[in-house]
Amino acid sequence: MAELFLRGQPLADATGTPFPIEAVLFDKDGTLCISEPMLHTLASARVFHACELLGKRHPELPTSRGEELAQLLQRAYGLRNIAIDPAGATAVGSRSHNLISTATALAQVGLGWPEALELSESVFAATDGLHGQGSEHRPIATTGLHDLMQALQEAGVVCAVISNDDEAGIEAFLASQNLRSRFQALWSADHNPRKPDPAAVHALCAQLGIKANRCALIGDANSDLRMAQQAGVPVVLGYGSGWSIAPPLDPRFPCLQHWRELQVKAGQHIG
Repeated sequence: MAELFLRGQPLADATGTPFPIEAVLFDKDGTLCISEPMLHTLASARVFHACELLGKRHPELPTSRGEELAQLLQRAYGLRNIAIDPAGATAVGSRSHNLISTATALAQVGLGWPEALELSESVFAATDGLHGQGSEHRPIATTGLHDLMQALQEAGVVCAVISNDDEAGIEAFLASQNLRSRFQALWSADHNPRKPDPAAVHALCAQLGIKANRCALIGDANSDLRMAQQAGVPVVLGYGSGWSIAPPLDPRFPCLQHWRELQVKAGQHIG
């Protein structure tokens, strides 16, 4: 059991009573790790391969269709010149979400749905090696994370990851950063239901053996924050420094820019 302080102020209820916290649930991409360089490379490659395959398989289509497809995919993925939109599908969505977005864009330039879906599968098969630890731009832990994890462990707070990455991707990141022992449970895109369904929070809490009203959740997307609120999590925090473009976080939720802004104080056990 512990209490959390944001920039020295206790995270408390309306009466000023600090919330007793037993667990912290963390989003992964953009919160636990800086994955933007990897995701930018991945999204760019998906655009390139989609346009290339479209041209090869449908040489009868005008060149303008390929240009239209590139624009559609860039918008769908949230791909900018040197950045990723932190609220876009690449940053927030799962692999399957992005695959459907790709197929939808292909359908918009004239392909039937079965063929659009099959071509999308080919694009993803060609680019999956650029994701996660297979990428030369491997995700790294956000600055100060190791110190926070140490403080949480010393205070007896258990931690878990709730992410739309697959389980293998989460495990690989944690192992690469020597963080695996810090996390007692994972909830990934391989689990059902997926986030942002509030039931995903309850299922993860059940794994931990801790009620949602004794947890905090920290994420970089409004979908994370609202999910936690709907699940009855009392301490919901936005994290704003995982992307080169600041995520457009709902101002109703407190936000931190560096892990040193969050302090942990071990508290007495409360029944």
